[in-house]
Amino acid sequence: MQLPMPSDELKRHSLKLTDQIHKLISERGGWISFAQFMQMALYQPGLGYYVSGLRKFGASGDFVTAPEISPLFSRCLARHCMDVFSTIDQPSILEFGAGSGVMAADVLLFLEEKNNLPEQYLILEISPDLQLRQKELLQEKCPHLLERVQWLNALPKDFQGMVLANEVLDAMPVHLFKNTNSAMKERGVVSDGEGFAWGLRDWEKAPVKMELSDGYQSEINLAVKPWLADLSKSLKKAVVVLIDYGFSQTEYYHPQRHMGTLMCHYRHLAHPDPLVLIGLQDITAHVDFTAVETAAVGCGFEVKGFMTQAEYLMEMGLLDQAKALDAMAQYEQAQAMKTLLMPGEMGELFKVIVLEIG
Repeated sequence: MQLPMPSDELKRHSLKLTDQIHKLISERGGWISFAQFMQMALYQPGLGYYVSGLRKFGASGDFVTAPEISPLFSRCLARHCMDVFSTIDQPSILEFGAGSGVMAADVLLFLEEKNNLPEQYLILEISPDLQLRQKELLQEKCPHLLERVQWLNALPKDFQGMVLANEVLDAMPVHLFKNTNSAMKERGVVSDGEGFAWGLRDWEKAPVKMELSDGYQSEINLAVKPWLADLSKSLKKAVVVLIDYGFSQTEYYHPQRHMGTLMCHYRHLAHPDPLVLIGLQDITAHVDFTAVETAAVGCGFEVKGFMTQAEYLMEMGLLDQAKALDAMAQYEQAQAMKTLLMPGEMGELFKVIVLEIG
């Protein structure tokens, strides 16, 4: 695929990050895990894709998420918040990685309509640039509610309420593996001139325990378990809603999915090469929800539900939300609803897992 060329300024930005990754590879003996590479490409302070000032969300960015597609998505989440609030004294909302901030704004506006605002709306956002953009959007859409919003750099203590994480798990760094001659090897990154190339090393204690064909390659998220462990320690009584694209484990490691699910997004083009456009493109992997469920139970959560996004939105009253709109708004939201619900769009690929603790 022929990808659009970045500007000279963006090339210079990418080169700075590329140099830092080359330096790490040299310090580590000429090889780093893909998880280390992905961590730097996405989150290296000041340079990584998610923490630099690049435009990421919406038509002018690299991809569009459900909250940008339709406010009905956020209103359904807000409806779920109301159910949770009825069981907790002085509940709050904690959102991970609030993106453009549009979901936070739409959730707060819906809850205000229902006279059911949370004590606080906490946003855990590691990007200073995104924090600023979120504040600007909230100031524009609901300035009178901005005082309820607080940005965090670390997990809160003894949190009570609703935790929302939309498309967070897919952006966690993953380890890559390849099954070669019945031996599992880890795929890492090596320097190759000014760029990068793939390098294999033995992975004797590989965490992937299943029969796979020779040459089969995929990925595994080893970050989700410690993330859930840390989250569980910060919660006193909460419901956690995780929304992302992915599969159960049997589907994830299906024989036909022998090249894995790793994908990059650049200016609304999807392609499979993470070793280019360093720091300028998103890098993601689908979510193994079986692994998420197993890790969650091990961290003290109770799994309350697992369903497709379409099933979740319907259960949370998306059609009723749409009917409450005027005729013009219903017409404008018709295509958005298809995108959110249809099997060939986001309806089945995206899943929702609901956890409870406390």
